[in-house]
Amino acid sequence: MRFALALVAVALLAGQAAAQQPRPATCSRDLFQNEAGFRLQQTRLAAAANADQATQCRTYREHVAYLQKSRGIFATCQSGAQRERSVGEMDSELVNYRALIANRCGGR
Repeated sequence: MRFALALVAVALLAGQAAAQQPRPATCSRDLFQNEAGFRLQQTRLAAAANADQATQCRTYREHVAYLQKSRGIFATCQSGAQRERSVGEMDSELVNYRALIANRCGGR
């Protein structure tokens, strides 16, 4: 029993230590650039709205790549509820855009 409690205590401490890892020094810059990238993506998506299918599909795939990168930045540079919200939003958008690509672009 004591061994099991000791394992639980070690696991909890390890989890807390991992959660308290310092943010990379580049996080402020990365988050700022990520916000600028978001605005650029919104502009690209709006411009592609009336474009031909090939252009739309390329734009959607580029947006998925941006969302994946953005998700990584949020996961690394944010913490707590803000991190959970941002990562969750990126995950939701990734699901939506992957479905859009599968439906409109034949999965290409």
